[in-house]
Amino acid sequence: MSKPYIIALEEHYWDAEVATHFEAPPDAKVPETHARLMDLGALRLKDMDEAGVDFQVLSQGAPAIQRVDAATGIGLAVRANDRLAAAVQAHPDRFAAFAILPTADPAAAADELERTVTKLGFKGAMLHGIAHGKFLDDKSFWPIYERAQQLDVPIYLHPAVPHPAVVEAYYKDYLKDYPGLLTAAWGFTVETATLGIRMVLSGVFDKYPGLKMILGHLGESLPFSLWRIDMALARSFNRRTPFRDTFREHFWITTSGNFSTPALICCVLEMGADRIMFSIDYPFVPNMPGPKWFETVPLGPEDRVKILSGNAKRLLKL
Repeated sequence: MSKPYIIALEEHYWDAEVATHFEAPPDAKVPETHARLMDLGALRLKDMDEAGVDFQVLSQGAPAIQRVDAATGIGLAVRANDRLAAAVQAHPDRFAAFAILPTADPAAAADELERTVTKLGFKGAMLHGIAHGKFLDDKSFWPIYERAQQLDVPIYLHPAVPHPAVVEAYYKDYLKDYPGLLTAAWGFTVETATLGIRMVLSGVFDKYPGLKMILGHLGESLPFSLWRIDMALARSFNRRTPFRDTFREHFWITTSGNFSTPALICCVLEMGADRIMFSIDYPFVPNMPGPKWFETVPLGPEDRVKILSGNAKRLLKL
């Protein structure tokens, strides 16, 4: 049996200039992780080859420039995206890219999205958490989504550290002993799932019915809760299309950082295999466990190919 082709699309790096604009989280300060974040060449390719990962879609790690002012962010985004394009061009058979966008100026962000897609061959963009104190469903950001629809590229909604008020109210009592609670253990999930819900409620998909979005970590738990959310909102949700249907029409999800077979099967049953794409969350999660785990997943050969590469090829036009 031949090895399946594997595409992973929540695979992070750090642009050295962008990284000067935020404080590195503790997990990124681990020397082995930091070295891999800064590498877009031999070390990354070695890790991919050892795990059997054929192709990565590269994205700047959180929080990227979602906290950078417009005067700084526009030029910073252009320079960082140009450097990322050069790295992709050096290994076009192994890499593609998601853009970073200067969300402090949504019109400029929309223009940068168009430039990176039409001039540099990027496959969409990744946005991280709360931008400039606002959730990304805010109508000020809608020019980005309008342009994404026009270009027919997805926006990947990625976690970042929760709002300070949420940290104070929900997590501060336990952060000394359990710092991961704020991030991947729970805070990331709650914050990004909330954003996904707000996106549906905002009406952005009514305005831009061709808009496509991606959530990592098996949908930040939303597929597990879709029926209940839909039921609870049904009496007050002023839409012709139910919440659950809207979510399943406009969102794709990835396996990044969530190699749970029961959770994946739940997602397949709720979303369908056509809406799920393999990802790892490298280098915060090592490459090797992901493909090894997927070998044990009880899915048929057609669905396995869809998740490992076919769905990403279609959505990203690879």
